[in-house]
Amino acid sequence: MAQTIEHGVVDTAPAPQARSNRRRASKPTLPPEARRLLPVELQETRPKTPSSPVGMSPDIDEFLADIRSAKRLSVNTLVAYGNDLRQFRGYLDRQGIKDWDTDAPTVLNFVAWLKDQAYAPASLARKLAATRTFFAFLVRRGTLRADPAARIGTPRVGPFTPRTLTTEEIHRLLLAPTGRRTVEALRDQAMFELLASTGMRVSEVVSLDVGDIDVASRTVKCMGRGGRARTLPIDPRVLAPLQAYLQRGRLLLAREAASGALFLNHRGDRLTRQGFWLVLKGYAKDAGIVGTLTPHTLRHSFAAQLIGGGALLREVQQRLGHASISTTQMYRQNAPATTPTTSPGGHLTIIR
Repeated sequence: MAQTIEHGVVDTAPAPQARSNRRRASKPTLPPEARRLLPVELQETRPKTPSSPVGMSPDIDEFLADIRSAKRLSVNTLVAYGNDLRQFRGYLDRQGIKDWDTDAPTVLNFVAWLKDQAYAPASLARKLAATRTFFAFLVRRGTLRADPAARIGTPRVGPFTPRTLTTEEIHRLLLAPTGRRTVEALRDQAMFELLASTGMRVSEVVSLDVGDIDVASRTVKCMGRGGRARTLPIDPRVLAPLQAYLQRGRLLLAREAASGALFLNHRGDRLTRQGFWLVLKGYAKDAGIVGTLTPHTLRHSFAAQLIGGGALLREVQQRLGHASISTTQMYRQNAPATTPTTSPGGHLTIIR
């Protein structure tokens, strides 16, 4: 249950059911990375989907363990592959196919079904790649004699055009948490402001610890992909909601004083990427933003605003933590023509 704030006083008196939830929350919990490797239906922060079957296939579990050691994939990639294969398993179950011994037409029908669900071309390509790699693993292990996906090509993926928000949409989204008088709203406003003004990845935001924020120097230190750390300036306007959350909201969400995570969920655990997505989805509806909005949309918007405001491509690359500047160049195609906005510290900031 959300904790409400009335006239500066936080109402923390739990109802009987809330006390029951608090007792359950005291049980030992898995670390976030371990929880994210669980089946979709066992992750409390991820929404259930009709395409996910109950229970996890041991074959999928063994496959994930195999590619994790062989290909040294990131946790996020492993999670995506696992979800893709469980979605495929659910599709096979609905077709009455109880094992993995299927044929190429069935795999192609699965791809056609995905297209009907309006998945993006890049998502389709990833899902098919996961399926093909999985079948190759089953053949190599001797579970299957023939690979039904061996002769199926990879869908052609065109140039990626990132979706960005307008200045007005960003403004409405950042104001949305102020309409809720809850402890979580303090957290959400601080998260959105920090993400929108730094362009961090959502995985970087939820991985932040309290010690990564330096209020005195107005900077935040985050760990990007490949273990590359970078220090980013914090816009002065972000400090007020950030300090409000640290001084009021986080203290009430934290159940263990030793927890160093910056952004916490209602159980006192570190907020996950999936949890952030659910929070953002709710506020997008409140803000009247039409269409699909993902946490990465704010990052795209930040980059487009910087380039449209006259920032050098190399500066934007450093801000975003891109290993290659070619990745940053995609933002040139839909960067708005704006006037550079500069903070008192001399840093370009997203226009709001």
